[in-house]
Amino acid sequence: MARTRALFQLGIDLDENPSASKTEEHITAAHPTLEDEERKDFFIERDGERFAGTHLIVDLWGAERIDDLSYVEDTLRECVDAAEATLLHIHLHHFTPNDGISGVAVLAESHISIHSWPESGYAALDIFMCGGAKPHRAVAVLRDRFKPDHVAVTEHRRGSGL
Repeated sequence: MARTRALFQLGIDLDENPSASKTEEHITAAHPTLEDEERKDFFIERDGERFAGTHLIVDLWGAERIDDLSYVEDTLRECVDAAEATLLHIHLHHFTPNDGISGVAVLAESHISIHSWPESGYAALDIFMCGGAKPHRAVAVLRDRFKPDHVAVTEHRRGSGL
């Protein structure tokens, strides 16, 4: 029960009756309509490929202030704003004794998650956004705010080939 309640707070609704079907179909055009633009979570077409969204895997080495809970939260908010995404809520957890932080910014367009290891100066982030959001802009915010020595970004187009 506590697990279900915690997942519900993160926007995840577990189906307690898996035999009951809850099918909902969303079909969207490759080119966004005005309604899609307002939703911000439509399938997109870029470089001749149709896909659900862009998933960036971001590694930061030599990063600063990845142990500061309020700073990390402010940084995630700046990432959301820069990406022109829609923040639903943020949930972060501060670990002891190493002061690492794990958490997620849940977006209408998907999410940004972070896991940090301050003792190693390392942070791992996932940035997944659909539709009209601009996830690459969040990487510039991460560089500016955490001042890492090195950044690696890998891009995956989720839902391609549909």
